Amino acid sequence: MIAMDPQLEPIAEKVYANQRLSPADGHTLLLSRDIWTIGELADHARRRWHGDTVYYNINRHMNYTNICALSCKFCSFYRKKDQDGAYEYPVDHLAQQAREAAEAGATEVHIVGGLHPWLGFDYYTDMLSAIRDAAPALHIKAFTAVEIVHLARISKRPRDIEGVLRDLQAAGLGSLPGGGAEVFDDRVHDEAFKGKIRSEQWLEVHEAAHRIGLRSNATILYGHIESLEDRVHHFCLLREAQDRAIRDNHPGRFQTVIPLPFVPDRSELEHLPGPTGLDDLKMLAVSRLMLDNFPHVKAFWIMQTLELSQLSLHFGVDDIDGTVVWYDITKVGGCGTHQEVGVTELRRAVRQAGFEPVERDTLYRHVDRQGATWRLAAEAHAEAVMGASR
Repeated sequence: MIAMDPQLEPIAEKVYANQRLSPADGHTLLLSRDIWTIGELADHARRRWHGDTVYYNINRHMNYTNICALSCKFCSFYRKKDQDGAYEYPVDHLAQQAREAAEAGATEVHIVGGLHPWLGFDYYTDMLSAIRDAAPALHIKAFTAVEIVHLARISKRPRDIEGVLRDLQAAGLGSLPGGGAEVFDDRVHDEAFKGKIRSEQWLEVHEAAHRIGLRSNATILYGHIESLEDRVHHFCLLREAQDRAIRDNHPGRFQTVIPLPFVPDRSELEHLPGPTGLDDLKMLAVSRLMLDNFPHVKAFWIMQTLELSQLSLHFGVDDIDGTVVWYDITKVGGCGTHQEVGVTELRRAVRQAGFEPVERDTLYRHVDRQGATWRLAAEAHAEAVMGASR
């Protein structure tokens, strides 16, 4: 029997007593080589939340442009105007993509893009409205906090983030993804993604979203030039922001944390090795342990591979993401833009890991499905009860 790292013993006592871990505890976990104990603790924490349930969804990622005013060193997605591979799609094209996604049974479209220097604010509201008209049942999860700040600038309302969000919400926005957080540290910011919004602005956007009833996700990009202390600080800032949303009884909250491993290929930081599979498992597990007020931890199989995501279900993860279909931000191992996993494969991966797969919508409500036709399981249950009482 492998002995537990003695430095993890007091942390284990806190986890089993359902007590909050300190920043020092987070640092100890990230330094420890006892991956099995860390995994066991994270598995205990995730089962407290979700038992044997693992979530997936049927989704479609859409990128409206890769033209970006920024030039982040870690990014291989962005292009400059007239550069080879640059694109910007008209609203009708995106509405058609959404219609096709809905016809294929998707419950969600996930939309992000570059900070296009010349598209006006009405492009974004028109996009949301067109998608809502083309596919009314689709939930629109769109625009990172970085994009929201950009939209506030181009609409000449840099200090009215909440007003900008309300306009987008009225046009069809349903929730915010968690991208653009990267790592909340000024040193890392200035070296790797100078010009991008800082942590306080990113948090301001999500807190404004929560105030008006939008739910959101959060990410952390790890394995580049950040330190372990930077990772822990990032977790603590997210945890504190969620504490405030709960304390102030905001109708929106953070739903999910998505730790994203840095993929160095074709970026200005491609000389770096990037994180290992063990790094990935540890970060997913520590996310679950540190973010005790976040309901969900997601493994994004596009960046962590389906096989490692399957293993991560024993390391605190309860969400294996979705079918995706098209993804243009990161291409692991030289794969192309078409990156798709079928529902059967997702469900098989979950079951092979010893868990029960449950299809969810964006807000983690259970879905009742017949082919491409779906409805919320709670609605189906209510109808069945009403039918039985007649």
